Amino acid sequence: MAVQRMDNVLIVVDDLEAVIAFFVELGLELAGKGPLEWRGAERVIGLDDVRQDVAMLRVPDGPGRVELAKFHRPVAITPEPKDAPANTLGLRRVMFAVDDIEDVVTRLRDHGAEVVGEIVQFENIYRLCYVRGPEGIVVGLAEPLG
Repeated sequence: MAVQRMDNVLIVVDDLEAVIAFFVELGLELAGKGPLEWRGAERVIGLDDVRQDVAMLRVPDGPGRVELAKFHRPVAITPEPKDAPANTLGLRRVMFAVDDIEDVVTRLRDHGAEVVGEIVQFENIYRLCYVRGPEGIVVGLAEPLG
């Protein structure tokens, strides 16, 4: 059996509203938000006595989704170092194709985002950069050329 699709990526956050605003500014749409009251989730994630709020954001006209979770109980654990470099083991970024990389970076700066390195061109295919947003979340931006 083959994989059918990738449904979503989960990001655990502390300031749910700030991270929602960041992803909405990027161009995602808020599909829903609220407390997760399904006790089966505890069995899935292997934690007891869970209380969390979740938000689901979707790519307009596409299948991609980003799920955000704010844990009230048990309290989320902060990784070290907080702003891990690109060569740190684990999930480092989520990449999005954008129409205008300069415009997106400018708009995300209003939400505290910073370009990690610089905007560079890869051959005649893409302009690329990494942006570190609220809570150290890194998103890659790729502007197709031509």
